[in-house]
Amino acid sequence: MKPLARRLTATTALLTTLALSLGCAKSEDDNNKSTASGGGKDSGQVAAEPTQGAKTCTLDTYGGKKSGLKSATVGFSQSEKEANPFRIAETASIKAEAKKRGVKLLTANAQSQFSKQISDVQDLISKGADLLVIAPLNSDGWEPVLKQAAAKKIPIVTVDRKINAKACEDYVSFIGSDFVQQGRRAADQMIKATGGKGEVAILLGAPGNNVTTERTKGFSERIKQKAPGLKVVFKQTGEFAREKGQQVTEQLIQSKPGIDGIYAENDEMGLGAVNALKGAGKKAGDVKIVTVDGTRNAVQGIVDKWIYGVVESNPRFGPLAFQTLDEFTRGKKVGQDIVIKDSAYTPANAERDLSKAF
Repeated sequence: MKPLARRLTATTALLTTLALSLGCAKSEDDNNKSTASGGGKDSGQVAAEPTQGAKTCTLDTYGGKKSGLKSATVGFSQSEKEANPFRIAETASIKAEAKKRGVKLLTANAQSQFSKQISDVQDLISKGADLLVIAPLNSDGWEPVLKQAAAKKIPIVTVDRKINAKACEDYVSFIGSDFVQQGRRAADQMIKATGGKGEVAILLGAPGNNVTTERTKGFSERIKQKAPGLKVVFKQTGEFAREKGQQVTEQLIQSKPGIDGIYAENDEMGLGAVNALKGAGKKAGDVKIVTVDGTRNAVQGIVDKWIYGVVESNPRFGPLAFQTLDEFTRGKKVGQDIVIKDSAYTPANAERDLSKAF
């Protein structure tokens, strides 16, 4: 074999090995699209979705000096109370990766109060954070933080939710899921569950962030496109909370006792809906519920037949957040929008894949 051919063969083998190591899996509702669960429950991995022609950011464009992570202090701002399994897994992933890399980490939790989150991040900066990872509560209102960070050329990476600002100018990168696509995939599961006919309700997430807007957009557009016989007859925010989801579903049952399906924009609201249905004397499966996140309790809900399907939203951002900051501060190009891969749980795989849930 010629030397060039041998090199090409070796390269192909290496790429194949890397692809397999990401733990790729096809979902029931997205059979022709590549998805990955991020390597399962214990790996802490999040796979990035390569995007042709994606915009990138460099240190030269953003401003600052080359440093790397070895001597850096990283500040992490969590937005919500960690009673939510998604937030527990998210924070644990950040802390585990910092420990693994030997990086000093400062943390703060805003306890679901946006004004506190702003002051939290400002405090992290005053305590000496060289780099910031922020899980924003809201998308708007970040000007005070951005101004303070810009003055010190502090790179910012946001995870899970975007902030309404300019990438590679006000912040470096956003790392998260394609929330519109999550809504579409939830709609596909709802169409399958209901046969594409009947009335459905949407338990909206908290207002003021891109996750709620985009998950609603994806679901509504896909229903309109693929199942015109399926009508959205009720929308109300459950604020991404189990208790509020239960309260809203109790109101829903009173006003729409014959509702066929509920799309909850996170698992916690979906589990609240299950509690409301049980309290109203409904049986498992009477109302088809589709949710987004991938928590252990929600996937167990599929096994118990109270929930029809769950679209995963992977919270294990630690490895990719630190990798992005490390590459960026060493002068490499990083993506402005880094889209991660999510899997899905259905009646066909929920029991088998329960251990992958967080």
